[in-house]
Amino acid sequence: MSAVARRRTIKAPQRRIPADWETVHAVAPQMALTMLDYLDQIAVSQRPATVRSVNTDLRTFARFVTVHDPAVRCVAAVGRKHIEAYKIWQNRQPGIKTPTVKPATFRRRIGMIRMFFIRIIEWGWDDAPARVPIFFGDVPKRDEPLPRFIDDANFARFMRVVNNEKQIRHRLAIELLARTGMRIGELCELEHDAVTVIGDAHWLRIPVGKLNNDRYVPLHPHLVDLIAQYQAEHGVHEHKRLLSGEQGVLNRYAVQRWLDRLAKKAGIGHIHPHQLRHTLATQAINRGMSIEAIAALLGHKSLDMTRQYARISNRVVADEYAAVTAKVEALYTTTTALPASAEGPNMRRLRNEVNHRLLGNGLCTRPVELDCSFESICEKCAHFTTNKTFQPILLRQRNHATKNGQTGRAQLFNNLLAQIDETTT
Repeated sequence: MSAVARRRTIKAPQRRIPADWETVHAVAPQMALTMLDYLDQIAVSQRPATVRSVNTDLRTFARFVTVHDPAVRCVAAVGRKHIEAYKIWQNRQPGIKTPTVKPATFRRRIGMIRMFFIRIIEWGWDDAPARVPIFFGDVPKRDEPLPRFIDDANFARFMRVVNNEKQIRHRLAIELLARTGMRIGELCELEHDAVTVIGDAHWLRIPVGKLNNDRYVPLHPHLVDLIAQYQAEHGVHEHKRLLSGEQGVLNRYAVQRWLDRLAKKAGIGHIHPHQLRHTLATQAINRGMSIEAIAALLGHKSLDMTRQYARISNRVVADEYAAVTAKVEALYTTTTALPASAEGPNMRRLRNEVNHRLLGNGLCTRPVELDCSFESICEKCAHFTTNKTFQPILLRQRNHATKNGQTGRAQLFNNLLAQIDETTT
C-alpha cells in the first residue's frame, strides 16, 4: 500500500467533508480528498481570503470535470482535453455585471488551477497527473492599463469640498487616503494608537495589508491636528480602531458612499478610493519625488509596481519631445526671416547658399535649425545633393569602392553619377 493510500485510509473516516464539497465527494471521492488536502496545505501559508478563492475555483473545476466526463474520479485522470473543454465553458459563464466573465477573472481562475497542478506534482502526490495539463499560454496575458488618477484641477475642486465637510470622521477618512496613499483596507484596519512620534516628526503606522507588510508613513501636520481633534471628540471605541464609530468598525462600503457624495458635490463624478492612491503617486512623480521614495510610501515590494506611475508622466520623453518639436517647427516658421516684401531674390539666394554646407562630394541642404548627429551616411541622407562639379571625386570614390570589393558603396556612387548624367542631359 502506498504512503498516500495509507494516509487516505487513516484520514478519510476522520475528515468531515464540507457541505459545499459533498456533491463532488459523492461522485469523485479521491478528487475531493486531494483538493481538500491541497486547501489544508496552502491554508498554512496563504491568507484566508486567498484560500477561500482557491476553494471556490477548485470546486467549480471539479464539478465541471465530473459532469463533462463521468469517468474521471481522481485528479490524476484529468488530461488536456478536460482543460480545453473547461476553458471554453468558463469563458462563456456570465459575470456579475457583464455578459461573460471578465478577462481578469478568467485569468485568475485558470492561473490558480494551474498552480494547483504544479504544486501537487512537485510535492510528489500519488493523485497527481504525469504533467501539468494547463500550459503557460492557457493563462491570458495581463493587461497593463495606466493607473486612473484625478487631474490637478478636479482634485483641487474635490479637496476644497472635503475641507468643508462637517462630519469630521468622513473628512478624516478621505484625507488620510488622499494624503498618505494607503489602501482602503489599510484605512479600515488602522489602530487607535497608530500615530507615533519619531524624532520631531509624526508618523502613521499602517498595518499589515495586501502585500503582507506594514510600514510607517510621514504625517502632514494638518492630519496630525485632524486626528487629535477626532480622538478628543470621540475617544477610543471598544473596537480599538482609529476610525471606529458607534456603528462598529469602519468598512470600505461606507467610505465609498462618503466619496460618492463629496465627489458629486464637487461635480467630478464617481471616485474610487484607490484613485486617491494613484493620484498621490502621480502628483509626487510629476513633482520630482524619486521612484524609491514613492515605493516606500505606498508599500510596494518591487519598483516595477511603482514604475507604472512613471509611464503616466515620463519627464525625459516629454523634455526630448519638446526639444525635437521646437526644431521641426523651425522648418515652417523662422523667426529671423525678413518680411517677404523686404527680401529680394538675391537675398533669398544668398540665404539658401549659406544653408547649403559644403561636403567633400556634394552639399548638405539640411536647414541650420536642425542638428545632425551623423558623420558617415551623408550620401544616403535626404538632405544630400550633388552636381557635375563633384563628378571627378565621385568617380574616384566609386573606383576605390569597386577595387576593395565594397559592392554596396560602389552601387551608391554609381546611382549618384547616374543622377548627375540625367540632370545634365
